[in-house]
Amino acid sequence: MASHTKSIVDYGLEGITIDIECHLSNGLPTVTIVGLAGKALDESKERLRVAIASSGATFPRKKIIINLAPAELPKDAVSLDLAIAAAILKADGQIPAKLTDSIFIGELGLDGDVRPVRGIIGKLLNKQCRAATAVFIPKDNVAQASLTGLETIYPVSSLQELINHLAGSALIQPIEPSAVQSANAASPLSIDMSEIHEQDAAKRALIIAAAGGHNVLMSGPPGTGKSMLAKAFVGILPPLTREQALESTHLHSLVTRTYGAIQQSPPLRTPHHTASDVALIGGGHNLRPGEITLAHNGVLFLDEMPEFHRYAIESLRQPLEDGTITIARAQQSITFPAKFCLVATSNPCPCGYYNSSRACTCTASQIHNYQKKLSGPILDRIDLHITVGNVHHESLLQKTDTKSTPAIQKQIISARKLQTERQGAILNSSLSNKLLKQFAQPDAGGLELLNTAAKQLDLSARSYMRCLKLARTIADLDESAHIRKEHIAEALQYRPKTTLL
Repeated sequence: MASHTKSIVDYGLEGITIDIECHLSNGLPTVTIVGLAGKALDESKERLRVAIASSGATFPRKKIIINLAPAELPKDAVSLDLAIAAAILKADGQIPAKLTDSIFIGELGLDGDVRPVRGIIGKLLNKQCRAATAVFIPKDNVAQASLTGLETIYPVSSLQELINHLAGSALIQPIEPSAVQSANAASPLSIDMSEIHEQDAAKRALIIAAAGGHNVLMSGPPGTGKSMLAKAFVGILPPLTREQALESTHLHSLVTRTYGAIQQSPPLRTPHHTASDVALIGGGHNLRPGEITLAHNGVLFLDEMPEFHRYAIESLRQPLEDGTITIARAQQSITFPAKFCLVATSNPCPCGYYNSSRACTCTASQIHNYQKKLSGPILDRIDLHITVGNVHHESLLQKTDTKSTPAIQKQIISARKLQTERQGAILNSSLSNKLLKQFAQPDAGGLELLNTAAKQLDLSARSYMRCLKLARTIADLDESAHIRKEHIAEALQYRPKTTLL
Protein backbone atom coordinates (compact mmCIF):
# COMPACT_ATOMS: atom_id res chain seq x y z
CA MET A 1 0.00 0.00 0.00
CA ALA A 2 1.50 3.30 -1.11
CA SER A 3 0.43 6.90 -1.63
CA HIS A 4 1.88 10.10 -2.97
CA THR A 5 1.29 13.72 -1.90
CA LYS A 6 3.02 17.05 -2.45
CA SER A 7 4.05 20.00 -0.31
CA ILE A 8 6.24 23.12 -0.58
CA VAL A 9 9.23 24.21 1.52
CA ASP A 10 11.12 27.50 1.49
CA TYR A 11 14.33 27.88 -0.48
CA GLY A 12 15.40 31.50 -0.46
CA LEU A 13 12.58 33.56 -1.96
CA GLU A 14 11.04 30.65 -3.84
CA GLY A 15 9.35 27.49 -2.70
CA ILE A 16 10.53 24.05 -3.78
CA THR A 17 8.09 21.20 -4.37
CA ILE A 18 8.58 18.18 -2.11
CA ASP A 19 7.18 14.84 -3.23
CA ILE A 20 6.07 12.78 -0.24
CA GLU A 21 5.84 9.03 -0.75
CA CYS A 22 4.32 6.79 1.90
CA HIS A 23 4.59 3.00 1.97
CA LEU A 24 2.78 0.73 4.44
CA SER A 25 3.76 -2.89 4.99
CA ASN A 26 3.28 -5.64 7.57
CA GLY A 27 5.86 -5.74 10.30
CA LEU A 28 6.79 -4.09 13.54
CA PRO A 29 4.80 -0.80 13.84
CA THR A 30 7.36 1.93 13.21
CA VAL A 31 7.60 5.22 11.35
CA THR A 32 10.75 5.95 9.38
CA ILE A 33 11.30 9.23 7.54
CA VAL A 34 14.05 9.25 4.91
CA GLY A 35 15.25 11.95 2.54
CA LEU A 36 17.54 14.18 4.66
CA ALA A 37 14.87 15.04 7.22
CA GLY A 38 16.01 17.41 9.98
CA LYS A 39 15.35 17.29 13.70
CA ALA A 40 11.98 19.04 13.48
CA LEU A 41 10.74 16.53 10.90
CA ASP A 42 12.11 13.56 12.82
CA GLU A 43 10.08 14.67 15.85
CA SER A 44 6.97 14.97 13.68
CA LYS A 45 6.47 11.21 13.91
CA GLU A 46 5.07 11.57 17.43
CA ARG A 47 3.03 14.65 16.51
CA LEU A 48 1.47 12.80 13.60
CA ARG A 49 0.59 9.77 15.71
CA VAL A 50 -1.28 11.82 18.33
CA ALA A 51 -2.78 14.32 15.85
CA ILE A 52 -4.31 11.57 13.68
CA ALA A 53 -5.76 9.84 16.73
CA SER A 54 -7.17 13.15 18.04
CA SER A 55 -8.87 13.75 14.68
CA GLY A 56 -11.02 10.63 14.88
CA ALA A 57 -8.89 8.63 12.43
CA THR A 58 -6.82 5.53 13.12
CA PHE A 59 -3.06 5.60 13.00
CA PRO A 60 -1.99 2.46 11.05
CA ARG A 61 -0.27 -0.21 13.18
CA LYS A 62 2.13 -1.10 10.38
CA LYS A 63 5.64 -0.43 9.23
CA ILE A 64 5.49 3.03 7.68
CA ILE A 65 8.23 4.48 5.49
CA ILE A 66 8.02 8.13 4.43
CA ASN A 67 10.32 9.31 1.62
CA LEU A 68 10.87 13.02 0.99
CA ALA A 69 12.11 13.80 -2.51
CA PRO A 70 14.39 15.24 -3.74
CA ALA A 71 16.45 13.27 -1.23
CA GLU A 72 19.59 15.40 -1.68
CA LEU A 73 17.89 18.56 -0.36
CA PRO A 74 18.02 19.05 3.44
CA LYS A 75 14.53 19.45 4.90
CA ASP A 76 13.70 20.83 8.32
CA ALA A 77 10.26 22.35 7.75
CA VAL A 78 7.31 21.52 9.98
CA SER A 79 5.05 22.70 7.14
CA LEU A 80 5.28 19.13 5.78
CA ASP A 81 3.21 17.72 8.68
CA LEU A 82 -0.14 18.04 6.92
CA ALA A 83 1.10 16.46 3.70
CA ILE A 84 2.68 13.51 5.56
CA ALA A 85 -0.52 12.93 7.55
CA ALA A 86 -2.59 12.94 4.33
CA ALA A 87 -0.16 10.49 2.72
CA ILE A 88 -0.40 8.07 5.66
CA LEU A 89 -4.20 8.16 5.75
CA LYS A 90 -4.41 7.75 1.98
CA ALA A 91 -2.06 4.74 2.02
CA ASP A 92 -4.19 3.18 4.76
CA GLY A 93 -7.39 3.69 2.74
CA GLN A 94 -8.98 6.13 5.17
CA ILE A 95 -9.04 8.87 2.51
CA PRO A 96 -10.71 7.84 -0.78
CA ALA A 97 -9.93 11.00 -2.76
CA LYS A 98 -7.10 11.33 -5.25
CA LEU A 99 -4.31 13.45 -3.75
CA THR A 100 -1.68 13.68 -6.48
CA ASP A 101 -3.13 16.94 -7.88
CA SER A 102 -3.34 18.60 -4.46
CA ILE A 103 -0.76 20.34 -2.29
CA PHE A 104 -0.80 20.33 1.51
CA ILE A 105 0.94 22.94 3.68
CA GLY A 106 0.72 23.18 7.45
CA GLU A 107 2.05 22.19 10.87
CA LEU A 108 0.00 19.87 13.07
CA GLY A 109 -0.67 20.24 16.78
CA LEU A 110 -1.30 17.31 19.11
CA ASP A 111 -5.03 18.07 19.09
CA GLY A 112 -5.14 17.91 15.30
CA ASP A 113 -5.22 21.67 14.75
CA VAL A 114 -3.42 22.98 11.67
CA ARG A 115 -1.04 25.74 12.70
CA PRO A 116 0.26 28.57 10.48
CA VAL A 117 3.69 28.46 8.85
CA ARG A 118 6.25 30.98 7.67
CA GLY A 119 6.69 32.14 4.08
CA ILE A 120 3.23 31.15 2.84
CA ILE A 121 3.35 33.63 -0.08
CA GLY A 122 6.57 32.21 -1.52
CA LYS A 123 5.14 28.71 -1.25
CA LEU A 124 1.94 29.68 -3.07
CA LEU A 125 3.83 31.45 -5.85
CA ASN A 126 5.48 28.15 -6.75
CA LYS A 127 4.40 27.03 -10.22
CA GLN A 128 3.17 23.69 -8.82
CA CYS A 129 0.68 25.55 -6.63
CA ARG A 130 -0.65 27.48 -9.60
CA ALA A 131 -1.16 24.23 -11.51
CA ALA A 132 -2.69 22.29 -8.59
CA THR A 133 -6.42 21.67 -8.39
CA ALA A 134 -6.41 22.36 -4.65
CA VAL A 135 -3.94 23.90 -2.20
CA PHE A 136 -4.72 23.28 1.47
CA ILE A 137 -3.17 25.82 3.86
CA PRO A 138 -3.63 26.78 7.55
CA LYS A 139 -6.59 29.03 8.16
CA ASP A 140 -4.43 31.58 10.00
CA ASN A 141 -2.37 32.09 6.82
CA VAL A 142 -5.38 33.18 4.75
CA ALA A 143 -4.78 36.94 5.10
CA GLN A 144 -1.35 36.75 3.47
CA ALA A 145 -2.34 34.00 1.05
CA SER A 146 -5.21 36.10 -0.29
CA LEU A 147 -2.68 38.55 -1.78
CA THR A 148 -1.63 35.92 -4.34
CA GLY A 149 -5.06 35.87 -6.00
CA LEU A 150 -5.15 32.06 -6.34
CA GLU A 151 -8.66 30.63 -6.55
CA THR A 152 -7.74 27.10 -5.50
CA ILE A 153 -6.72 27.86 -1.90
CA TYR A 154 -8.63 25.92 0.76
CA PRO A 155 -8.18 27.15 4.37
CA VAL A 156 -7.98 24.29 6.89
CA SER A 157 -8.30 24.70 10.65
CA SER A 158 -7.90 21.04 11.68
CA LEU A 159 -6.91 17.66 10.30
CA GLN A 160 -10.41 16.37 10.92
CA GLU A 161 -11.82 19.16 8.76
CA LEU A 162 -9.44 18.11 5.96
CA ILE A 163 -10.43 14.44 6.28
CA ASN A 164 -14.13 15.32 6.08
CA HIS A 165 -13.52 17.47 2.98
CA LEU A 166 -11.54 14.76 1.19
CA ALA A 167 -14.21 12.22 2.13
CA GLY A 168 -16.89 14.51 0.69
CA SER A 169 -18.93 14.75 3.90
CA ALA A 170 -18.23 18.44 4.70
CA LEU A 171 -16.67 20.49 1.91
CA ILE A 172 -14.38 23.46 2.58
CA GLN A 173 -15.07 26.60 0.57
CA PRO A 174 -12.05 28.00 -1.31
CA ILE A 175 -10.96 31.61 -1.00
CA GLU A 176 -12.96 33.84 -3.32
CA PRO A 177 -11.17 36.39 -5.56
CA SER A 178 -12.98 39.13 -3.66
CA ALA A 179 -11.10 38.10 -0.52
CA VAL A 180 -7.89 39.58 -1.90
CA GLN A 181 -7.10 42.55 0.28
CA SER A 182 -6.11 45.96 -0.99
CA ALA A 183 -2.53 46.95 -0.30
CA ASN A 184 -2.85 50.69 -0.97
CA ALA A 185 -3.14 51.89 2.62
CA ALA A 186 -1.42 55.09 3.62
CA SER A 187 1.72 54.95 5.72
CA PRO A 188 1.13 55.21 9.46
CA LEU A 189 2.42 58.57 10.67
CA SER A 190 4.60 58.31 13.74
CA ILE A 191 6.01 61.85 13.41
CA ASP A 192 4.52 64.56 11.24
CA MET A 193 6.89 66.83 9.34
CA SER A 194 5.08 69.85 10.78
CA GLU A 195 6.19 68.81 14.28
CA ILE A 196 9.86 69.36 13.40
CA HIS A 197 11.01 72.93 13.98
CA GLU A 198 13.35 74.75 11.60
CA GLN A 199 15.74 72.40 9.70
CA ASP A 200 14.31 73.56 6.36
CA ALA A 201 17.42 72.42 4.46
CA ALA A 202 17.20 68.93 5.92
CA LYS A 203 13.49 68.69 5.13
CA ARG A 204 14.15 69.75 1.54
CA ALA A 205 16.81 67.04 1.22
CA LEU A 206 14.43 64.39 2.57
CA ILE A 207 11.74 65.45 0.09
CA ILE A 208 14.23 65.02 -2.77
CA ALA A 209 15.31 61.65 -1.38
CA ALA A 210 11.72 60.40 -1.14
CA ALA A 211 10.85 61.60 -4.65
CA GLY A 212 13.73 59.82 -6.36
CA GLY A 213 14.60 57.01 -3.93
CA HIS A 214 17.98 58.51 -3.00
CA ASN A 215 20.16 57.80 0.04
CA VAL A 216 20.73 60.40 2.77
CA LEU A 217 23.40 60.99 5.43
CA MET A 218 22.60 63.58 8.10
CA SER A 219 25.46 64.87 10.22
CA GLY A 220 25.29 67.17 13.19
CA PRO A 221 25.53 67.55 16.97
CA PRO A 222 23.31 65.48 19.29
CA GLY A 223 19.76 66.65 19.90
CA THR A 224 19.30 68.60 16.69
CA GLY A 225 16.49 66.39 15.34
CA LYS A 226 18.32 63.95 13.07
CA SER A 227 16.44 60.91 14.40
CA MET A 228 13.10 62.75 14.27
CA LEU A 229 13.71 63.65 10.63
CA ALA A 230 14.54 60.05 9.78
CA LYS A 231 11.40 58.71 11.48
CA ALA A 232 9.26 61.33 9.73
CA PHE A 233 10.82 60.39 6.38
CA VAL A 234 8.91 57.11 6.06
CA GLY A 235 5.62 58.99 6.39
CA ILE A 236 6.16 61.04 3.24
CA LEU A 237 6.86 57.99 1.08
CA PRO A 238 4.03 56.92 -1.25
CA PRO A 239 2.00 53.85 -0.17
CA LEU A 240 3.08 50.52 -1.57
CA THR A 241 1.56 49.23 -4.76
CA ARG A 242 -0.15 45.84 -4.66
CA GLU A 243 2.92 44.14 -6.15
CA GLN A 244 5.23 45.83 -3.65
CA ALA A 245 2.95 44.87 -0.76
CA LEU A 246 2.97 41.25 -1.92
CA GLU A 247 6.77 41.26 -2.15
CA SER A 248 7.35 42.97 1.20
CA THR A 249 4.81 40.80 3.01
CA HIS A 250 6.52 37.70 1.63
CA LEU A 251 9.96 38.85 2.79
CA HIS A 252 8.70 39.64 6.29
CA SER A 253 6.82 36.35 6.54
CA LEU A 254 10.09 34.45 6.07
CA VAL A 255 11.54 35.72 9.35
CA THR A 256 8.63 36.80 11.56
CA ARG A 257 5.78 34.95 13.24
CA THR A 258 3.11 37.53 12.43
CA TYR A 259 1.39 35.11 10.07
CA GLY A 260 -1.65 37.30 9.40
CA ALA A 261 0.11 40.65 8.99
CA ILE A 262 0.17 42.37 5.61
CA GLN A 263 2.84 44.96 4.84
CA GLN A 264 0.70 47.74 3.40
CA SER A 265 3.03 50.71 4.00
CA PRO A 266 6.75 51.17 3.31
CA PRO A 267 8.69 49.27 5.98
CA LEU A 268 11.01 51.10 8.36
CA ARG A 269 13.87 49.01 9.74
CA THR A 270 15.99 50.48 12.54
CA PRO A 271 18.69 47.98 13.55
CA HIS A 272 20.83 48.87 16.56
CA HIS A 273 24.52 49.52 15.97
CA THR A 274 25.35 46.35 17.93
CA ALA A 275 23.52 44.20 15.35
CA SER A 276 25.66 41.40 13.95
CA ASP A 277 26.74 41.32 10.32
CA VAL A 278 24.42 38.37 9.62
CA ALA A 279 21.47 40.18 11.21
CA LEU A 280 22.08 43.14 8.91
CA ILE A 281 22.83 41.46 5.59
CA GLY A 282 21.13 38.08 6.11
CA GLY A 283 22.38 34.51 6.20
CA GLY A 284 22.40 31.97 9.00
CA HIS A 285 21.77 28.23 8.84
CA ASN A 286 18.76 28.50 6.50
CA LEU A 287 19.88 31.70 4.69
CA ARG A 288 17.16 34.00 5.98
CA PRO A 289 16.81 37.65 4.88
CA GLY A 290 18.52 40.33 6.95
CA GLU A 291 17.53 43.88 7.87
CA ILE A 292 18.52 45.30 4.49
CA THR A 293 16.15 42.88 2.75
CA LEU A 294 13.35 43.54 5.23
CA ALA A 295 13.77 47.24 4.36
CA HIS A 296 13.09 46.47 0.67
CA ASN A 297 10.58 48.98 -0.75
CA GLY A 298 11.05 51.08 2.38
CA VAL A 299 13.66 52.71 4.60
CA LEU A 300 16.77 51.42 6.35
CA PHE A 301 17.57 53.80 9.20
CA LEU A 302 21.09 53.50 10.61
CA ASP A 303 21.30 55.79 13.62
CA GLU A 304 24.91 56.72 14.38
CA MET A 305 26.21 54.87 11.32
CA PRO A 306 29.91 55.13 12.28
CA GLU A 307 29.18 53.06 15.40
CA PHE A 308 28.25 50.00 13.30
CA HIS A 309 30.85 47.33 12.66
CA ARG A 310 33.04 48.27 9.71
CA TYR A 311 32.36 44.96 7.95
CA ALA A 312 28.61 45.52 8.30
CA ILE A 313 28.90 49.01 6.81
CA GLU A 314 31.05 47.83 3.91
CA SER A 315 28.58 45.03 3.16
CA LEU A 316 26.13 47.74 2.07
CA ARG A 317 28.16 48.42 -1.08
CA GLN A 318 26.37 45.87 -3.28
CA PRO A 319 22.78 46.64 -2.20
CA LEU A 320 23.33 50.40 -2.44
CA GLU A 321 24.61 49.95 -5.99
CA ASP A 322 22.51 47.08 -7.36
CA GLY A 323 19.45 46.88 -5.07
CA THR A 324 20.20 43.21 -4.26
CA ILE A 325 22.33 41.23 -1.83
CA THR A 326 23.88 37.89 -2.76
CA ILE A 327 24.62 35.53 0.14
CA ALA A 328 26.98 32.75 -0.89
CA ARG A 329 27.64 29.69 1.24
CA ALA A 330 29.26 26.33 0.53
CA GLN A 331 25.94 24.55 -0.08
CA GLN A 332 23.88 27.27 -1.71
CA SER A 333 23.83 30.85 -2.95
CA ILE A 334 20.74 33.04 -2.77
CA THR A 335 20.08 36.58 -3.97
CA PHE A 336 17.61 38.65 -1.95
CA PRO A 337 16.14 41.99 -3.06
CA ALA A 338 17.42 45.00 -1.10
CA LYS A 339 16.21 48.16 -2.81
CA PHE A 340 15.73 50.65 0.00
CA CYS A 341 16.31 54.28 0.88
CA LEU A 342 19.23 54.50 3.29
CA VAL A 343 18.76 57.21 5.90
CA ALA A 344 21.81 57.42 8.14
CA THR A 345 22.89 59.82 10.85
CA SER A 346 26.31 60.66 12.20
CA ASN A 347 27.91 62.91 14.78
CA PRO A 348 30.93 64.93 13.65
CA CYS A 349 33.12 63.43 16.39
CA PRO A 350 32.93 60.98 19.33
CA CYS A 351 31.64 63.61 21.78
CA GLY A 352 29.38 65.05 19.07
CA TYR A 353 30.20 68.76 19.38
CA TYR A 354 32.96 69.39 16.88
CA ASN A 355 32.23 72.60 14.90
CA SER A 356 29.20 73.37 17.09
CA SER A 357 28.38 76.01 19.71
CA ARG A 358 29.55 73.74 22.54
CA ALA A 359 33.22 72.99 23.21
CA CYS A 360 34.52 69.74 21.69
CA THR A 361 36.52 67.52 24.07
CA CYS A 362 37.97 65.24 21.38
CA THR A 363 41.53 65.28 20.15
CA ALA A 364 42.38 65.81 16.50
CA SER A 365 43.30 62.13 16.20
CA GLN A 366 39.98 61.01 17.66
CA ILE A 367 38.02 63.22 15.28
CA HIS A 368 40.05 61.98 12.31
CA ASN A 369 39.61 58.30 13.21
CA TYR A 370 35.90 58.73 13.88
CA GLN A 371 35.19 60.39 10.55
CA LYS A 372 37.27 57.79 8.70
CA LYS A 373 34.95 55.02 9.90
CA LEU A 374 32.81 55.71 6.83
CA SER A 375 34.89 54.78 3.80
CA GLY A 376 35.01 56.70 0.55
CA PRO A 377 33.16 54.01 -1.48
CA ILE A 378 30.25 54.11 1.00
CA LEU A 379 30.09 57.90 1.06
CA ASP A 380 30.26 57.94 -2.73
CA ARG A 381 27.07 55.85 -2.89
CA ILE A 382 25.09 58.33 -0.75
CA ASP A 383 23.49 61.05 -2.86
CA LEU A 384 22.56 63.63 -0.23
CA HIS A 385 24.96 64.74 2.52
CA ILE A 386 23.42 67.34 4.80
CA THR A 387 24.45 69.05 8.01
CA VAL A 388 21.76 69.41 10.66
CA GLY A 389 22.48 72.40 12.89
CA ASN A 390 21.19 73.46 16.30
CA VAL A 391 17.62 74.67 16.70
CA HIS A 392 16.85 78.00 18.38
CA HIS A 393 15.24 77.28 21.75
CA GLU A 394 12.68 80.07 21.49
CA SER A 395 11.15 78.43 18.40
CA LEU A 396 10.53 75.02 19.96
CA LEU A 397 7.17 75.90 21.53
CA GLN A 398 5.98 78.00 18.63
CA LYS A 399 3.75 76.81 15.82
CA THR A 400 5.63 75.84 12.66
CA ASP A 401 4.68 76.86 9.13
CA THR A 402 6.06 73.63 7.62
CA LYS A 403 3.79 71.58 5.38
CA SER A 404 2.21 68.54 7.01
CA THR A 405 3.24 65.04 6.02
CA PRO A 406 0.11 64.34 3.88
CA ALA A 407 0.71 67.54 1.88
CA ILE A 408 4.36 66.64 1.30
CA GLN A 409 3.39 63.09 0.37
CA LYS A 410 1.15 64.42 -2.41
CA GLN A 411 4.13 66.32 -3.79
CA ILE A 412 6.21 63.13 -3.71
CA ILE A 413 3.51 61.10 -5.43
CA SER A 414 3.24 63.74 -8.17
CA ALA A 415 7.01 63.64 -8.78
CA ARG A 416 7.03 59.84 -8.92
CA LYS A 417 4.13 59.90 -11.36
CA LEU A 418 6.27 61.92 -13.76
CA GLN A 419 9.03 59.32 -13.45
CA THR A 420 6.61 56.47 -14.13
CA GLU A 421 5.23 58.17 -17.24
CA ARG A 422 8.75 58.86 -18.53
CA GLN A 423 10.74 55.73 -17.64
CA GLY A 424 8.33 53.12 -16.27
CA ALA A 425 8.60 51.64 -12.80
CA ILE A 426 12.20 52.81 -12.31
CA LEU A 427 13.03 55.56 -9.84
CA ASN A 428 15.61 58.16 -10.76
CA SER A 429 18.12 56.73 -8.29
CA SER A 430 18.05 53.40 -10.17
CA LEU A 431 18.43 54.74 -13.72
CA SER A 432 21.07 52.96 -15.74
CA ASN A 433 23.67 54.97 -17.63
CA LYS A 434 21.79 54.29 -20.86
CA LEU A 435 18.48 55.58 -19.46
CA LEU A 436 20.25 58.47 -17.76
CA LYS A 437 21.62 59.68 -21.10
CA GLN A 438 18.14 59.35 -22.57
CA PHE A 439 16.08 61.03 -19.86
CA ALA A 440 18.49 63.22 -17.88
CA GLN A 441 20.37 65.35 -20.38
CA PRO A 442 20.91 68.83 -18.85
CA ASP A 443 20.71 72.03 -20.87
CA ALA A 444 23.87 73.79 -22.03
CA GLY A 445 24.25 75.88 -18.88
CA GLY A 446 23.65 72.91 -16.61
CA LEU A 447 26.12 70.70 -18.48
CA GLU A 448 28.82 73.36 -18.33
CA LEU A 449 28.29 73.82 -14.56
CA LEU A 450 28.38 70.07 -13.94
CA ASN A 451 31.60 69.57 -15.92
CA THR A 452 33.28 72.52 -14.22
CA ALA A 453 32.26 71.34 -10.75
CA ALA A 454 33.35 67.78 -11.50
CA LYS A 455 36.88 69.03 -12.22
CA GLN A 456 37.10 71.39 -9.26
CA LEU A 457 35.59 68.92 -6.78
CA ASP A 458 37.42 65.95 -8.31
CA LEU A 459 34.18 63.95 -8.60
CA SER A 460 34.39 60.27 -9.45
CA ALA A 461 32.47 58.91 -12.42
CA ARG A 462 29.92 57.47 -10.02
CA SER A 463 29.49 60.81 -8.21
CA TYR A 464 29.11 62.56 -11.56
CA MET A 465 26.27 60.29 -12.63
CA ARG A 466 24.65 60.39 -9.19
CA CYS A 467 24.62 64.20 -9.32
CA LEU A 468 22.79 63.92 -12.62
CA LYS A 469 20.24 61.50 -11.13
CA LEU A 470 19.69 63.87 -8.22
CA ALA A 471 19.24 66.82 -10.58
CA ARG A 472 16.66 64.81 -12.52
CA THR A 473 14.66 64.34 -9.30
CA ILE A 474 14.93 68.03 -8.40
CA ALA A 475 13.63 68.89 -11.88
CA ASP A 476 10.70 66.48 -11.39
CA LEU A 477 9.79 68.20 -8.11
CA ASP A 478 9.93 71.46 -10.05
CA GLU A 479 7.69 69.85 -12.72
CA SER A 480 10.33 70.65 -15.31
CA ALA A 481 10.81 68.44 -18.33
CA HIS A 482 14.42 69.59 -18.70
CA ILE A 483 17.30 69.72 -16.23
CA ARG A 484 18.34 73.35 -15.87
CA LYS A 485 21.39 75.01 -14.38
CA GLU A 486 19.70 75.67 -11.03
CA HIS A 487 18.83 71.98 -10.69
CA ILE A 488 22.46 70.99 -11.22
CA ALA A 489 23.57 73.66 -8.74
CA GLU A 490 21.29 72.34 -6.00
CA ALA A 491 22.35 68.74 -6.64
CA LEU A 492 26.03 69.69 -6.28
CA GLN A 493 25.33 71.27 -2.88
CA TYR A 494 24.53 67.84 -1.46
CA ARG A 495 27.92 66.30 -2.22
CA PRO A 496 30.00 65.51 0.91
CA LYS A 497 32.10 68.27 2.39
CA THR A 498 35.57 67.57 3.76
CA THR A 499 35.59 68.15 7.51
CA LEU A 500 38.73 66.26 8.53
CA LEU A 501 41.33 68.19 10.50
